[in-house]
Amino acid sequence: MNTIERIKSFTINHDKLLPGLYVSRVDGDITTYDMRTRKPNTGDLMDNGTMHSFEHMFATYVRNGELSSQIVYFGPMGCQTGFYLLVRNADNATVLREVIRTCERILAHEGPVFGATRIECGNYRNLSLDPAKTEAERYLAALNAREQTFIYEE
Repeated sequence: MNTIERIKSFTINHDKLLPGLYVSRVDGDITTYDMRTRKPNTGDLMDNGTMHSFEHMFATYVRNGELSSQIVYFGPMGCQTGFYLLVRNADNATVLREVIRTCERILAHEGPVFGATRIECGNYRNLSLDPAKTEAERYLAALNAREQTFIYEE
């Protein structure tokens, strides 16, 4: 019988995981970053509207930023405590700088949430700028609260 190997994220003690930016895995030239915006297992989860709104704003801005041609994917974690950002050929310091810059752009944004029409989104009524800004603000505070080592704590 074949043994199923546990994926890396299931080997991390989520009770010790703080909000921050972590390297989850490296596959050739693609690095998967764990953008942990909330402390897991505390009940402080993003509601769907916050997660969805932040996703629209962050994905649009990061794909129009310094790393635009290197962004492979950005999307929410099912556990509602963060997002995955997949980047090709970029160093950690550059990614951190771009994550910070992207959050700052969300905070400065005026106008509608990107992709907030029926034609553009399958759940367009569940988008609001205020929760996206609140999530960006709290994530910036977490990133600035301590040095980002990109390594999961053991």
